[in-house]
Amino acid sequence: MLAKDSEKKIILTGDRPTGKLHLGHYVGSLQRRVELQNSGAFDQIYILIADDQALTDNWDNPQKIRDNIIEVTLDYLSIGIDPDKSNICVQSGIPALHALTFYYMNLVTTQRLSRNPTVKAEMGMRGFSSAEGENDNAQGLPVGFFTYPVSQAADITAFKATMVPVGEDQEPMIEQTREIVRRFNQTYQRDVLVEPDILLPETEAQRRLPGIDGKAKMSKSLGNCIYLSDDAGTVKKKIMSMYTDPEHVNIEDPGHIEGNMVFTYLDAFCHDDHFAEYLPDYKNLQEMKDHYARGGLGDVKCKKFLIKVMEERLAPIRAERARWEADIPAVYDILARGTANAVACTNETLAQVRDAMRINYFDDRSIIQDWEKWIRQ
Repeated sequence: MLAKDSEKKIILTGDRPTGKLHLGHYVGSLQRRVELQNSGAFDQIYILIADDQALTDNWDNPQKIRDNIIEVTLDYLSIGIDPDKSNICVQSGIPALHALTFYYMNLVTTQRLSRNPTVKAEMGMRGFSSAEGENDNAQGLPVGFFTYPVSQAADITAFKATMVPVGEDQEPMIEQTREIVRRFNQTYQRDVLVEPDILLPETEAQRRLPGIDGKAKMSKSLGNCIYLSDDAGTVKKKIMSMYTDPEHVNIEDPGHIEGNMVFTYLDAFCHDDHFAEYLPDYKNLQEMKDHYARGGLGDVKCKKFLIKVMEERLAPIRAERARWEADIPAVYDILARGTANAVACTNETLAQVRDAMRINYFDDRSIIQDWEKWIRQ
């Protein structure tokens, strides 16, 4: 591995464009990206819209991916991603990623990929089987999906990312990348690739914000999301239907905080100033929780407070999104510029990789000399 003190500090992060982004994305990664972007601590930040990887389970509907590239970009811009500080780029427009993926496939066995817990979990979620006929109700596993960890390793190493902000479920993917880096550098005896560090969420709310039904993480397929692009009326309706405490039938009944989505969301989004502004009955969230737990505080009052808290957060995001929606050509220009910057960066890495492997046939004169010596023998 290259010495850390000789490297630039580079972040790579991103999303698969499979739908509009929701509060789970915002709490889990988006707001932290803005903080990192504005910290001044990093030399370069690349945010990759992984449309190639999204095609691994949407191969029959590429229009969905095309449409969602713009949706995701609008969400990025609306929450404060600054294209002058962060390069927003489209995976399919970066040819070096495809070449590196192919090279890395030779450094990983199918047995190793099949043991990757993230791949196994994703297979189960999407109804893929590891072998044809293993489950009559399961789809056969596409090769592209199976090799997703290799593609992700290509993304990370192509940008020479030193830091990758991900959730805990992605730790096996980062370890897979490190293995590929070590294997490549050892095989070709060149410290070309960089082992990335992982940046995990700091709080429980960042790790897993449940859906409004309280049953699982937010998921479009489960219909339990609040989207960043939802209008005020939709947000209000969703919060008023939010899962609370089924045993809290009457206002005077003692209530349970644990598993109550209203308080889970307040933990993630509210602060003391909100009480002074919207609910002066309490100084802070703990006072509100204590009242609810001993009885005498109704769910409707709690939900109305949460609506005000969320509207304060989402209204500026909604307004910024509307501003960008009015100028979609400018959004495309941002993607084109960010992708061009990514192409230049990743082409340098690809050239170094080919040089280390000595397959840059037309650039390395020593290869021609070796051929000449071989012919003369």
